[in-house]
Parts: sequence; C-alpha cells; structure tokens
Amino acid sequence: MRPYTFIKPIIDFVLALIGMLLLWPFFLIIALAIKLSSKGPVFFKQKRLGKNKREFYILKFRTMRTDAPKDMPTHLLKDPEYYITKIGKFLRKTSLDELPQIINILKGDMSIIGPRPALWNQYDLIAERDKYRANEIKPGLTGWAQINGRDEIATELKAKLDGHYVANISLFFDIKVFIMTIFSVLKSDGVKEGATVEQEVASNTKGVTL
Repeated sequence: MRPYTFIKPIIDFVLALIGMLLLWPFFLIIALAIKLSSKGPVFFKQKRLGKNKREFYILKFRTMRTDAPKDMPTHLLKDPEYYITKIGKFLRKTSLDELPQIINILKGDMSIIGPRPALWNQYDLIAERDKYRANEIKPGLTGWAQINGRDEIATELKAKLDGHYVANISLFFDIKVFIMTIFSVLKSDGVKEGATVEQEVASNTKGVTL
C-alpha cells in the first residue's frame, strides 16, 4: 500500500472543508433556485456503493422531477428531458448538481478523486470493477474514467480506466485528474442524456487514454 493512501483522506477532508466554507453562498443560491423552479426537496439522495461495496447515500442538488425513476442512470432513460427541470438542465451541464457531495467527502463516504460511485443495482459495472480492485477504494467526486468519456464509454472500459487509477494512485495523478476535470466540466465533455447513448458507445470509445 502506497504511503499516499494514508494521507489522502486527510487531504480530502481539509480540501472539502475549505470548499464548503468558500462555496456556501452558492449552495444557498442554488437551493433557492431549485425551490422556486419546481416542487420537491432541494437535495436528491440515492443509494450508491462506497469502499468495499459498502452502501451509502450520495447527495446531489435535485435536477429532476419527483416522479423520475430513482435507481436508473439518467443516460439510460428513454426521455430524460421529460424529467429534467429547467434549472436542473443548467446544473447538470455545469456539474453544479454534484456540489453537495462535498458533504459526502466530509463524512468519509467519498474522496475527491476516485471511481464514481456505482448505483447499488449496476451489477455489470460492479462486477467489472471487482476485476481491477476498483471497489476497494473510496469512490470520488471525479475520476480518471470521468475525464476519459464519462457517459460515453462502455462499462468494461470504464472499469478498466478505474482500475488504471487504482494501480497508479498518487498525489501527482490526483492533481492531474483534478485539473483535467476542470477543463472537462468547462467543455461539458462526456455528458449524455437518454438511452440512445448505448448505441453511440462503440464509436465514442476510440482513442481513450489509459
């Protein structure tokens, strides 16, 4: 086990705490916008798998109507636009809906960098990640697979990318992923909505970097 893995949780907590202190005004503004634009709670909770497949509830700003399917990835919905709210569309495009996961990091459920936490019923992804020991570390707010395709890549490749991160985890790698995430978010790379994404996977996975 690398020495970095022992200090990584401390770095996560300190950075998440700083982030919360700096970003709380944005939390209030986004919460108010959600409340004024649609009925329902500000936050959306969903069961995910954490380190060693331990279940926890991930937090997001709610971007969909309250009658949307709760345990299905949005990119697999046949008509996601029907469920996504107006403010939700903006939040998802800018990834601002992920901000509440700072709370998950402070609680110790997540890390800043790591494989994105799988839904409890994404059995194919969970099984593939087992092959690469990617279920043995804390999931992240962002990760190597996220910046190499996100919703556009097939499950097998996503797990392989997560495994590459696990095998090469380091402070330098985390910094690299964090910086690349900023550019990825600014360009909205890899964000796909709707079941048709499965039909595009084969063509979009060419040239992905390991």
